[in-house]
Formats: sequence, C-alpha cells, structure tokens
Amino acid sequence: MRRVGIVGLGDMGMGMAGNILKSGFQLTGFDLRESRLAELEKAGGTPAASCRVVGESSDTVFVMVLNGSQVNEVIFGDEGLTAGLKTGSTIVISATIHPSEVRELEAPLTELGIHLIDTPVSGGKSGADDGALTMMTAAKTEVLEENREVLNAVSKAIFHVGEEIGQGQTVKAALQALIVTTFAAVFESLVLGASAGVKGETMFEVFGSSGVSSPLFKGCSKLIMERKFKDTGSQIATMYKDLGITMAMAKETGAAMFATAAAYELFRSGISLFPDEDNWSIVKLLEQIAGAEVHW
Repeated sequence: MRRVGIVGLGDMGMGMAGNILKSGFQLTGFDLRESRLAELEKAGGTPAASCRVVGESSDTVFVMVLNGSQVNEVIFGDEGLTAGLKTGSTIVISATIHPSEVRELEAPLTELGIHLIDTPVSGGKSGADDGALTMMTAAKTEVLEENREVLNAVSKAIFHVGEEIGQGQTVKAALQALIVTTFAAVFESLVLGASAGVKGETMFEVFGSSGVSSPLFKGCSKLIMERKFKDTGSQIATMYKDLGITMAMAKETGAAMFATAAAYELFRSGISLFPDEDNWSIVKLLEQIAGAEVHW
C-alpha cells in the first residue's frame, strides 16, 4: 500500500487527512500550525517537521495550500518535498491555483523523475470531512491509475478531464464562475423577497421545489436564514482568490464574463466588509442596501 503525505492541514486538508487514515493508509503531514499537527497525531497520522520529511516518508503527497506561490515553496523550497521524494513518487496538487502555475511545475518535476497530478477539488469542508470531494483530474492515465486508490480515499467522483497538466485547474476555474454567479443570484433573490415582506421559509420551500433547486441553493439559503456567517467551511477570502484566477483566465482567453464580473465585484465589496467571514456574509451587504433581513 502506498505511503501518503499531505501538506496543508486547514479545514479541507484535515478532512482529507481523516479519510486517508480511515482508508488504512500510512499518513505523514505538515502544517505551519502546531495545533494542526497535534490534531493530525491525535487522528492517527504522523506529524512532520518539514515538507522534506513528508517527502521522505511518502509515495504520494497531496498539496492543499492557498495559492501558487505557496505550492511552489512547498515543492521546491530549501526544505521542500523534492528534497525528500524519491524517483517515481507523485505530487497531487489539490489546491486551486492558476493553470499556468501548475503547468510550470511539470518540467522540473519530470527532470527529477517525480509524477504530477493536477486535481483541484470541489465540495467544501463538508465534502472533505465526508470523503466526498469531486476531483477534476489532469494526469497521464498510468499515473492516475497508480494513484487512484489514494484519490478514492478523499473523493466521491474522479473526473479524468485530460492528460495535459493545467486542464484540471482550467475546469475548476470555469466551475467557480458557475458557483459564484449562482451564489449572487441566491443572495439577491432572497433579499428581494425579504424586502417585499416574504418570509424566508416561504422562499426556501418554493425555490427549493422549483427547477433551480440544488444542494448549493438549499445549503446556502439555510445558512443565511440561520445567520451563520463564520466557521462554516467556505471562506469568502478563498472564493475571492479563486475568482481572481477565473477572471485572469478569461482575460487570457478572450472569454466574455458579464455575470461573473458582476459577481466578482460583489465579492470584492463583501471581502472588504467581512474579510474573516464566509461567502454567505455577502448577503448582509445587500440587506443593508434594501433595509431588510432574510430569516426564517
């Protein structure tokens, strides 16, 4: 059985780590926070003193950090993964970064004999906790198959979107455009109804029984009506970062993003007001404008 490592034990990484351990893999992990290393050890994993130590102890390593510069440091830094990984090992980029950033990793890793899987994920904290993430995977078929059992430990669905590194991140950028415009529509529709005196419960039941009903709508609406805007596992800062990638990719390709651009500006305003809160907190901005509040 392959030895597994993970770098980045945030809300997503800790959930993934728990399911890797439940699947019977030996797991070594690293995070800059001592509290997260202690949590990993309590769950049955082995905390490491550096990324290099994770590499020395692993055949497959997940990298679940915030951005491309962190990914690069984790892999190529003085105490990075490549200082410890052996030839034939695999690095799995499950973080969401720009497609060009993951493509730039391929050539130097290939020279070292290290495989690369580009597979951002969707599903949020609940998906990570439940081992039910959706993976948008770009990798050579033989590399994917060699690591499929490890990926299965954290996912409910693995979509092999192509063999070219960067295609996974490209699909994720497009998906985030759909997700964020849906969020914006949910926020606006709920505030519109509330401003006219419609009960939140009524909107939840009617919208939830219509053609636009979805787990995203129901989960988002429920959190808004319960006024839960922090520690729900979907931080506005992370989505805003992802949207920046989406908009940059649109500029590069020439794609018109009218709805996504408007949602991006809404999220820009939201993060200025609620920098430490979750995506749903943006509804409070619209509520302030309308003079209404969405609740049950």
